[in-house]
Amino acid sequence: MEHTEVVKPETLDDLIKILHKIFESDSINVEEVQGIMEAYDSNPQDWVKYAKFDQYSTFDGCSKKSNCTWKNRYTRNLVDEGNGKFNLMILCWGEGHGSSIHDHTDSHCFMKLLQGQLKETLFEWPDSKSQGEMVQKSQRILQENKVAYINDSIGLHRVENGSHTECAASLHLYSPPFQSCQTFDQRTGHRNTVKMTFWSKKGERTPFETTFSQENN
Repeated sequence: MEHTEVVKPETLDDLIKILHKIFESDSINVEEVQGIMEAYDSNPQDWVKYAKFDQYSTFDGCSKKSNCTWKNRYTRNLVDEGNGKFNLMILCWGEGHGSSIHDHTDSHCFMKLLQGQLKETLFEWPDSKSQGEMVQKSQRILQENKVAYINDSIGLHRVENGSHTECAASLHLYSPPFQSCQTFDQRTGHRNTVKMTFWSKKGERTPFETTFSQENN
């Protein structure tokens, strides 16, 4: 019996073309998508044009070492719209940037580290009948070129760049795409619905928006 090898994407453009073919099907093979994303070896020359960092928002009005967490804004940069089947984007994390605890709106979420390290903390869904500290399930450090996967049946998560000296970049695929998600208060389990925004699309800065709601990764 002949063995079919996975075609290794040499560039980000190769990866995008392969993903388009995979998502022509109505069913998603999580292991296949994860495998092909992991097979691509991160090359900054491929993706630097999409990697737009918000260099002004984090430390405006506070020192670099202070806990101004509400200013720690990562950016979401759209790379490809996947013919309506998925969104592919690069998230750029400055030093100390992190997300809120959030869900994924019944979508598949794949996350590949392009540069640096990120810490993922997984949480149980909060009990809707009572308020209290959210239950942490696990925690791990995501390494460069590795791919993580999550959906709402697995739980909720928070992602953080814990480094105070190094930036990080991650490639995310969401299928199907979504425009809003829920964020959660770790102390109470209280949830809010937030709208997703893009810092840039296909390398071009999007018009400035007053909303800072981009708590998705």
